[in-house]
Amino acid sequence: MHREGHIGVAIAAYAPLDFVAYAAGFPQVALGGGAATVGLAMTPDVDMKIPGIPHRGPTHTVWFAAAFGVAGLLLGALMGAEYGVLGIIALGLFGGLTATLAVLSHLFADALTPMGVRPLEPRDDRELCYNIATASNPLANYGLLVFGWAVALVFWAVASAIAH
Repeated sequence: MHREGHIGVAIAAYAPLDFVAYAAGFPQVALGGGAATVGLAMTPDVDMKIPGIPHRGPTHTVWFAAAFGVAGLLLGALMGAEYGVLGIIALGLFGGLTATLAVLSHLFADALTPMGVRPLEPRDDRELCYNIATASNPLANYGLLVFGWAVALVFWAVASAIAH
């Protein structure tokens, strides 16, 4: 998928986490996590800028998602330090989940294409491929973007009703 499709899938994947943060009374955290998710949606494609790393190789695996999640956890924990132990735990978990979801959503979107992904490589070389649309299909990419925003708006509306 292209950027629009990846952002749409990332937004849809983040919506439940956004819902929890917003409904719990933390709209700034919900908004910050959403911005981070959109900003991180293309992270696995860093492989296209690094010589020697094949596209949809190591950066398109659950291992990369886990490593990225650990980085998000550490960053979140650092941001939560000013709020004490509970802040460290809560923002650490939130940061870890947000970063992991951003990468996993990218893998899922790429699995929709004929090229697919091998998310467990090198332990398992089975391909995950749904062959629904080519990565360059504008209808699929913009459709996923609209879908992601629609899912987010539904979750936001429900969370808003609960929080107020």
